[in-house]
Amino acid sequence: MCGKWRYSGDDVPIHDGVVAVHVRELDQLFHSMDPTPFHEKGLHPDAEEFIVAAARELPSGAPAALVVYLDRPAGLADEGHVLGQAVRRHFERESQLVGWELRRLLRRGATSLVIGLTVLAAALIGSNYIMKALGNGPIGTVVGTGLTIGGWVAMSHPLQIFLYDWWPILGRRMLYDRLGKMPVRIVYTADAPTPAPGANGKDFAPRFGEL
Repeated sequence: MCGKWRYSGDDVPIHDGVVAVHVRELDQLFHSMDPTPFHEKGLHPDAEEFIVAAARELPSGAPAALVVYLDRPAGLADEGHVLGQAVRRHFERESQLVGWELRRLLRRGATSLVIGLTVLAAALIGSNYIMKALGNGPIGTVVGTGLTIGGWVAMSHPLQIFLYDWWPILGRRMLYDRLGKMPVRIVYTADAPTPAPGANGKDFAPRFGEL
């Protein structure tokens, strides 16, 4: 993939699933306020946002890989592997957090469903009783219909959760799981005889340079 360019890290096959970024220093990829060792640091929010957004644009089912074009000569021999471990660990943590979020949402949905069904049953019973007691007059109709509508409104929240809210979160977790397994490679552009291919347009340096 890299031709004459020096690189470090995992083997990255040539396919449509490559996310490429361009930085001056590897520290630009990580959160500057994180005191943990390099291999445990969390990604900078802008870096994470870029990688996640780019991965979402990959063809469906394409394996994800990250290539970091670095504007300095080659460093330690295992530098690419250390970076890969840090990036994958970051997305593994994000996947775990999203998994907790999904479980909390489903628990809240189950509780809301029990409450909603209880309110709906009480509303339907109450509506039926009032309409029998007051007859088909305007007061009975208004009160009975209002209770019925209120009962169905109580069901709107659990229905929202189980029909719409859970699957975007599951999609995020699946994406983070995918990124938590991706190969990572560093390409040292300072050692290259010509500009590294794929680096143009993926430059984090202007955005991270002030941090």
